[in-house]
Amino acid sequence: MTEVDFWLIDTDQPAGVADGLWQLLDPAERARTSGAGPERRRRFTVAHGAVRQVVGARLGVSPAEVVWECGPNGKPEAAGAAGLRVSWSASDGLAVLALAGGRPVGVDVERIHAPRTAERMAARWFPFEEARSVAEPAEPAERAARFTALWCRREALVKAYGGRLTQAFGVSVAGSPPVSVADPGGLGRGSATLCDVPVPGPFRAAVAALGDSPIHVNSRVWQAH
Repeated sequence: MTEVDFWLIDTDQPAGVADGLWQLLDPAERARTSGAGPERRRRFTVAHGAVRQVVGARLGVSPAEVVWECGPNGKPEAAGAAGLRVSWSASDGLAVLALAGGRPVGVDVERIHAPRTAERMAARWFPFEEARSVAEPAEPAERAARFTALWCRREALVKAYGGRLTQAFGVSVAGSPPVSVADPGGLGRGSATLCDVPVPGPFRAAVAALGDSPIHVNSRVWQAH
């Protein structure tokens, strides 16, 4: 059993909180906000600053001292983390962070898509059985929620393997959680375990970890300080 710490981060914080977290970001993170509007800049700053606070506390270093190393497809990991694996995601005013010891992990959060967009994307990108399951519910809102949940699983899987989203469209992530993915196709080698994670509001989220042993998700809420 692998313990995964799952952090909920409300990125709609007051300007004073964002200003304090801005001081923790490295030059590359600050550069990514260049040209962004005030809301997008604030949410980005809070998400990345909060991630630094949580990871820094786990590593026993100050948040500003956390150094990110990126894999071939841009997946960040904390340098010198002694086996700690990290993944995070953000959508509108909500960000999520997953931490696991010794096991690659991926996480994704998405605001529920508009029904028409969800149905169109499912028909185009999902395996047949998944696309059919999205189309089954009578209510458009349920179809949209089902699509978004499957999309989150797929994104989390991609992040766990450190691959690209296009490599995962042929991989089935359907089924009652936890879902075992035995064949990741072009994403990589070895199996993975997927589960949905409850989050507040009009969002869906999922966590993936490489390997077939079970995972236990510990949900926590980040508090500004």
